[in-house]
Amino acid sequence: MKLIFSPIRAEGALTLVRSGDILTINGEPFDFAPLPPGATLPRTAVACPWIAGDVTRDAAGDLTVPLLLPHGAGAAEDARFPASLTLTADGPVPLPPHATEKEGTA
Repeated sequence: MKLIFSPIRAEGALTLVRSGDILTINGEPFDFAPLPPGATLPRTAVACPWIAGDVTRDAAGDLTVPLLLPHGAGAAEDARFPASLTLTADGPVPLPPHATEKEGTA
């Protein structure tokens, strides 16, 4: 599973956990197993505000899920300019911190 992030300045952090083709986003599971190879699931078909675009499964069977990645005002560069992640194992997904301790200072 590949996660592509679009950073957004927003309150509240994001938590992700992968279990096979199920991606749990802030405690709510989204099962992408029914998506066949070569198919696209439109953004509008997924009732999740964190999904940032169409979810796709390529011909090889690999999923790509675009997500919004919220960050605070004092967030580090890796949160403001996040790299894509390719997940090879199940479990919690490591994400950059929402903000640094400098958040809220001038």
